[in-house]
Amino acid sequence: MTLENPQLLPEIENPRLVVKKSERKLEVFDGEKLIKTYKIVLGFAPEGDKEIEGDGKTPLGEFYVFTKNDRSRFYLSLGLSYPSIDDATRGLKENLISQAEHDAIVQAVGEKRMPPQNTKLGGEIYIHGGGTEKDWTWGCMALKNEEMKEIFDTIPVGAKVTIEP
Repeated sequence: MTLENPQLLPEIENPRLVVKKSERKLEVFDGEKLIKTYKIVLGFAPEGDKEIEGDGKTPLGEFYVFTKNDRSRFYLSLGLSYPSIDDATRGLKENLISQAEHDAIVQAVGEKRMPPQNTKLGGEIYIHGGGTEKDWTWGCMALKNEEMKEIFDTIPVGAKVTIEP
């Protein structure tokens, strides 16, 4: 396998992604079968769960890909459905978001759409290119561009993404 001609991912029937933050790994699965593992980097404050906009943390939990962006500032990107319903519930309880914002997040997630991205909980969490030299994002997960191309070409909108500590 060379960088000029990376080994492409096979066609996957039941794609899902698992991010292991502490190990800086992104795993591609077809159902329960591990297909490939990639090195990633995270936000500039990688420990713990994302709580508020600008904290530099990568969220934990269950998400889905709501968009594929081929015009990303960071090569290519997959948008993740952060904030989740759990995040919205926490945000409402902590008076970070209004009832209307909570309800909009719950409705968007229920319909597998993009949840509101501009609340105090933060948003715009993506898996994107841009390199893996060090933790540098604002909470996203970054890969090498050629590896991001493989994932972008394989993972569809709606695919499940689990982010673990």
